[in-house]
Amino acid sequence: MGRPYRFDRLEFAGSLGDLGTLLPIAIAMILINRLDATGLLLSIGLYYILSGAYFGLTVPVQPMKVIGAYAIATGVSASQILSAGLWVGVILLILGVTGAISLIGKYTPKAVVRGVQLSTGALLMAEGVRFMAGTSRFQVLHGSAEPYLGIQALGGLPVGIPIGIAAAVTTLFLLNSKRFPAGLVVVAAGVVIGLVFGTREGLDTVHVGFNVPRLLPFGWPGQDDFALALMLLVLPQVPMTLGNAVIAYADLSREYFGEDSARVTYRSSCISMALANFFSFLVGGMPLCTGAGGLAAHYRFGARTPGSNVIIGGIFLVLAVVFGNQAVSVVSLLPMAILGVLLVFAGGQLALTMMDMKERKDLFVCLLILGITLATNLGVGFMTGFAVAYALKSGRLSV
Repeated sequence: MGRPYRFDRLEFAGSLGDLGTLLPIAIAMILINRLDATGLLLSIGLYYILSGAYFGLTVPVQPMKVIGAYAIATGVSASQILSAGLWVGVILLILGVTGAISLIGKYTPKAVVRGVQLSTGALLMAEGVRFMAGTSRFQVLHGSAEPYLGIQALGGLPVGIPIGIAAAVTTLFLLNSKRFPAGLVVVAAGVVIGLVFGTREGLDTVHVGFNVPRLLPFGWPGQDDFALALMLLVLPQVPMTLGNAVIAYADLSREYFGEDSARVTYRSSCISMALANFFSFLVGGMPLCTGAGGLAAHYRFGARTPGSNVIIGGIFLVLAVVFGNQAVSVVSLLPMAILGVLLVFAGGQLALTMMDMKERKDLFVCLLILGITLATNLGVGFMTGFAVAYALKSGRLSV
């Protein structure tokens, strides 16, 4: 099963579609939490390539957002982040091997899946707008709208706003173009902006070499690291991972690829994420997952085959092996506003999957999950929506 590899402009453009989610959290966790850049980038690259090869399709690779957001905001240690990755890997492996995740997926109503997708899409769009406005957590921590550009304002506006508007208009014009794929054009323009107007911080010290990550670069985490990681990072992350990175992701993969996605099951998704997190733990990288939002991003900008995984995975492998810990200086050439535009369009693509919900009670569940997610987090939204969907299905309640 699966699709034959393709390496054309659309696959290249699609492979870049999820950089808006991946790069900001990865860069922040390297700079703030001191994760090993070589190990982090290598684990991302290998996960892209190996998952694409196994599933035979475009497969997204994303950071675990609850863990990432909390870690960046509080500055927890690298050992605690790695402990969280190992915890999540063990939990996902147990759910996958025992088949428990199949039962969870089987009894999850479609309205809940659509609610998770709607909520994830809305969160991506909101974060994209923040990237353009210069108000995301990453930008606030750096104290500038575009941390790696020499120009911070244009005509009294944060420079990301005019860049974002120009990139968004370009994307709208080229979104369905096969000759000039929108994702490729916008990212290329962003790199040019970075080269011309960027601070080029650290670029003068970048040199080509051969870099491999160290095993357990921070040593084995202590008992306190595992305990803190479980309570503060893992327990809030797991419901979101099950709702978005397993159930909603597998559902969306079937919707996009039909029978070609036969290998994308709840069990295989869990086990593949578990293995990826075990490797990332060993080389000092960040916790990794798949996700409906990432798949929507890749698909919207043209990715249809595992060729896109080879392209983006190869880019991350080159960054890791050739540039090592200095790779951050290379990827920071891309303005945050460009990443924001990618997020907005990917989020819109994902949110629109709820259009097949016609029943009033199903729409209510979707909107309830969205509201709770915006007020708390996606994990709480997923669990509440699950309970409400069954209550409405019983016929004892109405909306």
